[in-house]
Amino acid sequence: MTSPVPPGSGWPGDPATSATPVARRPADVRRLAGSRSLALTVDPLHALEARVSVCRACPRLVRWREDVARDKRAAYADETYWGRPVPGWGSPTPSVLIVGLAPAAHGANRTGRVFTGDRSGDWLFASLHRVGLATQPTSVHADDGLQLVGARMVAAVRCAPPLNKPTTHERATCAPWLDAELALLAEHVRVVVALGSIGWDASLRALRSVGWGVPRPRPRFGHGAEATLTSPHRDVLLIGSYHPSQQNTFTGRLTEPMLDDVLGRAARAGRMSP
Repeated sequence: MTSPVPPGSGWPGDPATSATPVARRPADVRRLAGSRSLALTVDPLHALEARVSVCRACPRLVRWREDVARDKRAAYADETYWGRPVPGWGSPTPSVLIVGLAPAAHGANRTGRVFTGDRSGDWLFASLHRVGLATQPTSVHADDGLQLVGARMVAAVRCAPPLNKPTTHERATCAPWLDAELALLAEHVRVVVALGSIGWDASLRALRSVGWGVPRPRPRFGHGAEATLTSPHRDVLLIGSYHPSQQNTFTGRLTEPMLDDVLGRAARAGRMSP
């Protein structure tokens, strides 16, 4: 099998087929993520996941993710890399939505599942399991049996970026995918957990774009910071957390109890009646 993995070739959980429409320009992203286009499909959320997973709208990111998938890291030399954008994953009716930055080059870009196969994911899934939002504490590959419980994960940017730093233009190009996903999940979501300041900013922008009221002055990011947003369905709690990057976990800026506190608060709030 070549890299990137061709859609419909049998990768576990691949939502796309060879017939899935491909976004090749920012205008294509806006059109294919649009509510009118998705409304014509049998399952809009599944259709969105499929369209995300074959997007080619950012040339720099396409080159990078596919170069990494071809050249590989020595530790994974015998593995086939996903090498495509990584769609949202988890419950289709989540009460808790977790928003991160972007896939890791040798993590989700390799495994095809968000936060799976890297050190950040090791921290995140272990904590999710401890607070009851995941069925097991590890996330190794796309068919390892892991499930999220009432939760879903998405990334603000769906392709692995060089140096983990997407450009402002790339973030803007990818934004309609997050907007569309939030619009489809809005009636279920009670809590949004933003990982890092970029996840926080992306969450606020996307929440505003789908019609949720954002407090003024604009809430500032911090670990454990909270903001209440209003939606047509209910008030929604936004909670910030330091990103579980190696830089944060190795230095002690983020500890296991700190992450458990945020995700535990999210789990409890997500279980509350509307």
